Amino acid sequence: MDAPQPVTIATLYHLVPLAECAALQAPWKAHMVAHGVLGTLLVTPEGLNGTIAGAAAGVQAVLNHLKSHPQLAELTWKTSFAATNPFARAKVKLKREVIPLGHPVQPHMAGQYVKPEHWNALISQPDVFVVDTRNAYEIPLGQFVGAHNPHTRTFRDLPAWLNDNLPEDRTTPVAMYCTGGIRCEKSTAYVRALGYANVYHLQGGILQYLEDVPAHQSLWEGDCYVFDDRVAVNHQLQPAGTYSICTHCGGPVNAADWRRNSQAPCPHCRPTKGAAAPTASV
Repeated sequence: MDAPQPVTIATLYHLVPLAECAALQAPWKAHMVAHGVLGTLLVTPEGLNGTIAGAAAGVQAVLNHLKSHPQLAELTWKTSFAATNPFARAKVKLKREVIPLGHPVQPHMAGQYVKPEHWNALISQPDVFVVDTRNAYEIPLGQFVGAHNPHTRTFRDLPAWLNDNLPEDRTTPVAMYCTGGIRCEKSTAYVRALGYANVYHLQGGILQYLEDVPAHQSLWEGDCYVFDDRVAVNHQLQPAGTYSICTHCGGPVNAADWRRNSQAPCPHCRPTKGAAAPTASV
């Protein structure tokens, strides 16, 4: 029998206007500390984004407290488990955007949600243009079969790639996905603003897909990068355990390779010295 996993990890986001964000910072952090919950919450005028971890009761207490805010009553989250807490501190940060795209978009313009159980049928259609909206350091660990890799350093680079690579025919179906769904809220809204009529978004992102779709039916290949000390999770949403974080750029590297040659730049550092380090996002 597998050993119990004592740490509960909740990944969440909710796009909704939040007023007086600065007033939320101290009490939300105090609530996390009081319940022994670690992780990061990003609080912005356009909504909430973050991942928190701790004992199940503590995590639930923090989530209940967040949901008590009038604008967050419909907050949802995805849960996974680990043997140890992947975070070292409790942080509540104030940001301008839940994730910066570099172009103003209207989140209500996001593409049509596709539930994980319907995703395979959509992306298996030959005329569907599938885009992985994540960054270059995330995608090599795993992606959906046949998806386009934009090779972006940051999310801000994605619009330029979309402008240059989307099909000319704006009736072409475009299906986009990311780790937890938040990047697609903005990127699909951007594509719709370009005039594309049939834009789709994997609801709940890769993490929800891995939870809902049995491995034997899955079109996902590899592991999924996550923004904490687990580095990546497998199809069972358990820590993959085969990766480490490059101390130079913050990108994921094969742990065995890194131990053998810890002084050499990792594959993410070699092409571009001073590459942007990963930042928390879902």
